[in-house]
Amino acid sequence: MKKTLKDIAKLAGVSIATVSMVVNNKDDRISAATRARVLEIIKTSDYVPNRVASSMVTKKTKTIGLIIPDIANPFFPEIARGVEDKANAEGYTVILCNSDNKLSKEDAYIEMLQEKMVEGIIFTASSRRTTVSQALLKVRVPVITVDRDIPDLKQQGKITVDNEHGAYEAVTHMLDSGYRQIYHLSGPLTSRTAQERYNGYKRALVSKGITPSSDYMIEGLFTSDWGHETINGIIKSKKPFDGVFCGNDMIALGVLKGLQENNVSVPMDIGIVGFDDIEMAKMVTPELTTVRQPKYEMGYRAAELLLKMIQGEHTDQNEYILKTEFIQRSSTK
Repeated sequence: MKKTLKDIAKLAGVSIATVSMVVNNKDDRISAATRARVLEIIKTSDYVPNRVASSMVTKKTKTIGLIIPDIANPFFPEIARGVEDKANAEGYTVILCNSDNKLSKEDAYIEMLQEKMVEGIIFTASSRRTTVSQALLKVRVPVITVDRDIPDLKQQGKITVDNEHGAYEAVTHMLDSGYRQIYHLSGPLTSRTAQERYNGYKRALVSKGITPSSDYMIEGLFTSDWGHETINGIIKSKKPFDGVFCGNDMIALGVLKGLQENNVSVPMDIGIVGFDDIEMAKMVTPELTTVRQPKYEMGYRAAELLLKMIQGEHTDQNEYILKTEFIQRSSTK
């Protein structure tokens, strides 16, 4: 049977308050002998400290929350791994919440995490979020946004990448490789991430003397199913094209599948470029040309910044725009 704080106090011949202070490493006035005796009894007893009760006194739970929009997208687990590695190294636990891109779930998780007394939240918002909800306005702990910032949210920190430059570099490569009629299949333009990638796409075309056409821009979802469905519609329309720049790798994988089902040669007939460089980008044939985001670093930096804020350390910088890297593989010439 598990021992309670009261049991430990009785065995050690001290008060419950003394045991609590030893467990929480408080009060230097407790003698070394008493501290050693209590710790030895705890070590040899089946005792597990009640961290919830302890946190009510110390106001410290050594716990942070992480909210991501789509655990099925391999991009986000890499961010989560970076967050967890840094948090664990500092003795913190991470509560992972998957919102399924639903605003109501995001708000419910924000409220739940505060009820659990997390000391801070790392948040990648749904691409559908365009406003600051009441739940976000009431947040009482530091919030770091990753990948997608939230307009009008006074978050304490932000980790993003240079999406526009990454898109510009990718589409410039396609143009230099001889592709001219390039579709852009974008995620929801309610997302600043999607907006920036669209801007990079347009800037690359203009730099090569090509006027961007709204006919070659299709807004949708950051999913492979949507990419697959959309490329099939484009093929049926008989509209000429020779390239597809995709808002992320999941869209690109759906496009690749659709083209192969229709016996279209990639990259000779159609070139494809994605964005993110998820692990599956190297596992398909042809391997996917893409723009690499430093996914792990994004998560690690977010946790690093959040923990500094929680611990009251001064930070000269609370916003980071990380660099992307263009990765050429076999889905472009």
